[in-house]
Amino acid sequence: MEKTLQSELIYGGRRIKLYRDEVELPSGKKTYREVVSHPGSVAVVPIVKEGEVLLIKQYRYAIKGLIYEIPAGTLEKGETPEQCAMREMVEETGYLPRKLEKLGQFYPSPGVMNELMHLYKASQLVRRVPEIGTPPHEESIEQVVTLRLSQAVDMIRKGEIVDGKTICGLLWVVFGIPKVEQY
Repeated sequence: MEKTLQSELIYGGRRIKLYRDEVELPSGKKTYREVVSHPGSVAVVPIVKEGEVLLIKQYRYAIKGLIYEIPAGTLEKGETPEQCAMREMVEETGYLPRKLEKLGQFYPSPGVMNELMHLYKASQLVRRVPEIGTPPHEESIEQVVTLRLSQAVDMIRKGEIVDGKTICGLLWVVFGIPKVEQY
């Protein structure tokens, strides 16, 4: 195990904090680790009907491009993962799920970030927002699309779906990976 000797806050933003920690390795050597602290997030695989999934096509500033994604978002203070999943579904797709099933959770990038992402499957969708794809927040969602799950898997194979949480969520649903224990 690495032992933290000191921790320095480099940046504190609205959603993340960046720390530079001095650590001592098991060998006794001292080095530094840069860690992004994140409050956690939720991602949702929305099933429109058997064999069909709802995806959003969204502009992501960090990569300067459009990508296909499942709805997702950061946990707000005091919000449960289930509440966040419901909120993100309405904000990003215009639909509210009547049924929400937790698939599991994972660390998207544990080499630099402590974010824990909760993954859900949503079904029995009810339209809540008249015009889908026009969320009342700061997202750059271009469109909401319905695809066959087999088509989405094919898009993963072709490199047309490149978002990690989306790949994980779609494959989890398609291949029925068993639920994992809570961390």
